[in-house]
Amino acid sequence: MTARNPAFRCSVASGLRNEPGAGTASTVRSFLLIEHAGPWGVDALRDARLPDGLGDAVSRAARAARVRPLLVRRPDRSTHTHGMRVFAAFAHPSRPWVESTVLTDPHQLLELDLAALGAGRSPGLTAYDGTLLCVCTHGRHDACCAQRGRPVVAALAAAHPEGTWEVSHIGGDRFAGNLLVLPDGLYYGRVEPVSALAMVDGHATGQLDLDHLRGRSSYAMPVQFAEIALRRQLAETRDDALRLVSQRVDDDVTEAVFTVGGARWAVRVRTSPGDEQLQLTCRAARDNPIPRHELLAIARTGPAS
Repeated sequence: MTARNPAFRCSVASGLRNEPGAGTASTVRSFLLIEHAGPWGVDALRDARLPDGLGDAVSRAARAARVRPLLVRRPDRSTHTHGMRVFAAFAHPSRPWVESTVLTDPHQLLELDLAALGAGRSPGLTAYDGTLLCVCTHGRHDACCAQRGRPVVAALAAAHPEGTWEVSHIGGDRFAGNLLVLPDGLYYGRVEPVSALAMVDGHATGQLDLDHLRGRSSYAMPVQFAEIALRRQLAETRDDALRLVSQRVDDDVTEAVFTVGGARWAVRVRTSPGDEQLQLTCRAARDNPIPRHELLAIARTGPAS
């Protein structure tokens, strides 16, 4: 195996090759956010120094329930005065929700109804009426996340202290700084402090930043790409303006059908592995191809109904 260059930075390499970010968000609907001030190891939950092997137990339970567990912390490392804050978020494309509670004992993590959360049902926590701005700063997993994420989280924390959290690895290190907006499940990449503030202000008024949007996590990656391509063609940035009606996969081609206003649109996308083998993260032990989305067609197919 070729020796790795310790000075290699995956986000720099990705930017230099002008790698598109559209259609690269992790495909996740159910999230469990666990407050833990740190330190975070390479595998955040398993290395988090939770008692009695709790990190492994929660990881297993979450995997069985198809829930993505993430650690979160305040940028100033402050913690909730009465225990461990927990958020359960379900990123439904049109009806997202988030609930929260404070656990007095970390072992109570194993009492959470993760099966309900994984199925899109309430796990019985308290409804949370707010937006979570989660910036990946997981430097032990990838250096780019810390180097590019920390200035972003500092800017957001100054403007939105209640909603801003640092988050462990969410995927796509080479697109750092990465911002995950919950409960909507919107992944933004190559975010800088100024652009982060602008996109959060836009989000508050129902607008998406298409220049940084990697995708909506409730959709498969080709459908994420299709949504962004259609929005670009129609110059449509209103979050609620598009609704996914159907999707069909035939070999490497995905057809996603959306309604926009009174019209129905079909978007066809071919997804294939790239031709080159590349180092995709700072810590990657081997090279991998980059999945490539190719827009085949966008066609208006009739009225919405």
